[in-house]
Amino acid sequence: MAGYIVYWAKDYVKALEKAGDKGPFRVVYGSQHTVMPYISSVKAGDTIYPVTVQNGTLAVLARLPVNRVESAFEYTVRELGRRHSALIPEGVAYYTDERFGPFVCWAGGSGYTGKTRLPDGITRVFRESEMEERPHLFHQVPKTCCAEQAASGEGSAIFPREVPIEIVQAMRFGPTKAKEKALRMNQNGGLASTSLAGFVRKMSGDTQKIFETLFESEA
Repeated sequence: MAGYIVYWAKDYVKALEKAGDKGPFRVVYGSQHTVMPYISSVKAGDTIYPVTVQNGTLAVLARLPVNRVESAFEYTVRELGRRHSALIPEGVAYYTDERFGPFVCWAGGSGYTGKTRLPDGITRVFRESEMEERPHLFHQVPKTCCAEQAASGEGSAIFPREVPIEIVQAMRFGPTKAKEKALRMNQNGGLASTSLAGFVRKMSGDTQKIFETLFESEA
């Protein structure tokens, strides 16, 4: 099955460390935001590796064999106990509290006050006042609002595993074999973070073999 990388910026990695989140790695969210890009190509059976740039080279932070891909709402409600800003699917009404001002209900991504008629087709109703927050790790909360998809499973511990720059230069990424390219380097010969950010990137088969060797001793 396919392997993908998703970029975690330095400030997010620091936030993970501050929260004491060392895993196990459990979920990757997708959205319209570049800080949490779409994961629409990812399927159950694929593997996702969050990466960052450390000491001028690639650092692989964790490994997640994907068991399930679903809406972020379904994942957060089930695993975290509340929606945590995940998008509300069609057919769902989610009643909040006064923290959200005049909106007392969200449905299909739109807010409704107590004086507004809900849209037709509501089949499930959630009331936040009746829901209980469940213990969870820092990375299980979406980075931004509007999380749409969640790819989840039981993954590895979270910590940086640096890859020598000469090996990084041999890696290839792209949606198809014909479009696979190397990651960009900066003027100092180090890895450019701009070559990682903004997209979930599929890796070549040979590149995934390199990634897998980083986790052999942890199996």
